[in-house]
Amino acid sequence: MRSFASDNNSGVHPMIMDAIVRANSDHAVGYGDDPWTAEAVETIRQAFTPDCDVYFVFNGTGSNAVALQTITRPFNSILCAETAHIVIDECGAPAKMTGCHICSIPTPNGKLTPELIKPHLVGFGEQHHSQPGAIYLSECSELGTIYTPEELKAITSLAHQNGMKVHMDGARLANACASLHLSFKALTVDVGIDVLSFGGTKNGLMLGECVIVFDEEAKKYAKFFRKQSAQLASKLRYLSCQFTPYLETGIWLTNAQHANAMAQKLYSALNQFPNIRFTQKVESNQLFMTMPRPLIEYLQEKYFFYIWNEANNEIRLVTSFDTKPEEIDELVQAVEAFNK
Repeated sequence: MRSFASDNNSGVHPMIMDAIVRANSDHAVGYGDDPWTAEAVETIRQAFTPDCDVYFVFNGTGSNAVALQTITRPFNSILCAETAHIVIDECGAPAKMTGCHICSIPTPNGKLTPELIKPHLVGFGEQHHSQPGAIYLSECSELGTIYTPEELKAITSLAHQNGMKVHMDGARLANACASLHLSFKALTVDVGIDVLSFGGTKNGLMLGECVIVFDEEAKKYAKFFRKQSAQLASKLRYLSCQFTPYLETGIWLTNAQHANAMAQKLYSALNQFPNIRFTQKVESNQLFMTMPRPLIEYLQEKYFFYIWNEANNEIRLVTSFDTKPEEIDELVQAVEAFNK
């Protein structure tokens, strides 16, 4: 059964698989003291900034937990959208591992704004209240929408004015860059992001993410938080080696462009049906829409995808780097067959 449930369900790009096989050629010192990791770190620094620190981890939840620990203390609060991954999909791990109160803010489109954040910037210096310490945001958002550089800069400026830091969850950062025709640096370093969870498993990598630390204070503790969070791999080269071809050959961009293009193809076709209504702008590789429950059940016989909101029959479809145009056509044909 073909999946439109998540880009986590896609395969591994052949060049990434080749890199893992090459890293398996001989013995190497563990825990990241190997040439593959050193090469990957330099490659990442070229893509972002020469003075960033890079820490490879096993997965997205781990990267978010480690990143947030570097910029908070247990008496802080972390502000985020109510749809944020750290609220909905990580079983409370960031809250448990940081000790922080997670303050979720309602948004219409998954994106925070200074206007939405400002009412929560209260209680500074008051010992009875959690101290606002960090802002978490996702690029792309959990609803598939994308922050522009101007929107990101407005948030980081507000945070820094109030002595706070900003963490970006970049699990789908490649899709945002591809959509906006911008570099990784333009959506992170140049707009004032303090720490980034940089993912690739949704875009052709096999496993692993990395925490990229830009803030000088956060750099002091990142390696200790990674170890304490059980995110330091002994055979780390198998995580890090993927990032070199991913960035150097442009796989990240080609894959993201294709996934985004498949989403636009699917949007254009499904938007013609009167019983399907899109609930969010389609800006990346995620599509959110409502449709009659019988149609949902009919499609689930052929495809795997998630119902996002049971109450209003809203579903999410996600395209991947390996989604084929004919698979889009087949899904659309299934909708047409149901509507006849």
